Amino acid sequence: MTPTWQGVYPAATTQFKEDLSIDLPASQRVIDNLVKDGVHGIIAMGTCGENNSLDPAEKQTLLRAVTEVVAGRVPVVTGVSEFDTRRAVAFAKDAKKAGADGLMVLPAMVYVPTEAELIMHFRTVAEATDLPVMLYNNPPAYRVNISVNVLEALRDVKNIVAVKESAPDPRRFTDLINAFGDRYVLMAGLDDVALEGLFLGAAGWVSGLTSAFPRESIQLIEAFNAGDFDRARAIYRWFMPLLHLDAEHDLVQSIKLAEQIMGRGSERVRPPRLPLAGERRRQVTAMVERAAATRPSLRA
Repeated sequence: MTPTWQGVYPAATTQFKEDLSIDLPASQRVIDNLVKDGVHGIIAMGTCGENNSLDPAEKQTLLRAVTEVVAGRVPVVTGVSEFDTRRAVAFAKDAKKAGADGLMVLPAMVYVPTEAELIMHFRTVAEATDLPVMLYNNPPAYRVNISVNVLEALRDVKNIVAVKESAPDPRRFTDLINAFGDRYVLMAGLDDVALEGLFLGAAGWVSGLTSAFPRESIQLIEAFNAGDFDRARAIYRWFMPLLHLDAEHDLVQSIKLAEQIMGRGSERVRPPRLPLAGERRRQVTAMVERAAATRPSLRA
């Protein structure tokens, strides 16, 4: 099915066994529960899915397991996060065979490209497939900005249809809409500026903390779309201490710990990541427990 790029698309986690091999049944349960809770799409193997900790064969096996359990109920968009353009093209082609409905394409990992190299990378990957593509802009994480110039150079690539905007400056939404109108659908991509992004023109939200609190995330979006801004703000203010975790370097460990506390998954991560420990673990645990104890009432 074609992604709508609207509503809440959780950046789902990948679940691991004690020996840190992929736990496919547990990964499918995480996805199935999110879909049953009402999310509008799934992002598989993004940052929270630990894409770069998986080898190529694992990615294919996991993506097939995700599309199998989703079974067409919502769109499945997979991260394309590779070390070079050649590998990104190969994965983009394989992703379609595995049943993906769309791609979230990142800059090539490790190397910091020039704008010309960034344009070449995105164009080459997009032209290798007919799947719709969402570009992922996250300058703090990937040390490169998908500028207005880059998006202008890619305007003619028809299947590049969306941008996940994770720059911490919400002015980007207005700048992109002023520059391109409705040429690119914008998705809020940083949890603690998600509501700002929606107010400024984002059509939906690619979210990390939705994995722990999906129903609250969905009701935030529904309240906003219904024009009930007081309720949207109330949910957002309750959620904000946790949403800040999405902007930290240990977001994957924090989100997985939150999932575990809420009974939705395991905190296991692959090295070099390690589960949170010490004061940081106590801090995040207290935040999640506080949020769970004070969660807003949910409407049927």
